[in-house]
Amino acid sequence: MAAVRALVAPRLAAASTFASLPGLRPPLPNKPAASPRAAVHGSAPRPGPRVALVLSGCGVYDGTELHEASAALVHLSRGGAEVQIFAPDVPQMHVVDHTKGQPSESETRNVLTESARIARGKITDLAQLRAADHDAAVFPGGFGAAKNLSTFAVDGKDCQVNKDVERVLKEFHRAGKPIGLCCIAPVLAAKVLRGVEVTVGHEQEEGGKWPYAGTAEAIKALGAKHLEKDVTEAHVDQKNKLVTTPAFMCEAALHHVHDGIGAMVTKVLELARK
Repeated sequence: MAAVRALVAPRLAAASTFASLPGLRPPLPNKPAASPRAAVHGSAPRPGPRVALVLSGCGVYDGTELHEASAALVHLSRGGAEVQIFAPDVPQMHVVDHTKGQPSESETRNVLTESARIARGKITDLAQLRAADHDAAVFPGGFGAAKNLSTFAVDGKDCQVNKDVERVLKEFHRAGKPIGLCCIAPVLAAKVLRGVEVTVGHEQEEGGKWPYAGTAEAIKALGAKHLEKDVTEAHVDQKNKLVTTPAFMCEAALHHVHDGIGAMVTKVLELARK
């Protein structure tokens, strides 16, 4: 667990907790079976690329980075994509108290259930995702990618990848369909799709601007090629149709992260339309 503590301990701001507010109870219908084509965004005037967004929980230190997921959804919506959100139905590695940066030892949560918060309830078990039903896949970051979609946070280059995540990556790759990954998520592709090109930003910490710069060496150890990119940029591996961007691997302003994810989504949609 030392590797996990090193990843999650620093730089947590205090967060307030919502109390129940009278009159603001959300509807809680009986949980219906998720439609295979349950879309989050369907306002495009004509059918756009069908994109699967794969989440890893809800909260940067034990799940999906919410700003990255939101940015991806905004740019996908603006690009006319039809989005369906997925997450694996598995327990989280652990639950982190985001006000303290420490695991809550007595608490357990489910990745699919937590990811449904971001999806506004419209979510499907990752086991149901098939590349044949979509034109592209996008994986936002957050420590959930390194804890719940894989064991990278603990095992580094010797990590294991969730079996459905591995299957999905291989299916899209074999089908020649583009895959976008941001923040720490490119390690998933580096592990599963040997020899790919990815970026997680810069390879030196540069005074704390790139606090996770050491990830680049782990990516190289996995047999992938690492390319240095700034936070507003995306790298396109044309041969493997893989698009990556650093996002919050960099200590950067939110709008710069948003722009980098926009660059990633734009390239993913361009590849999907070819």
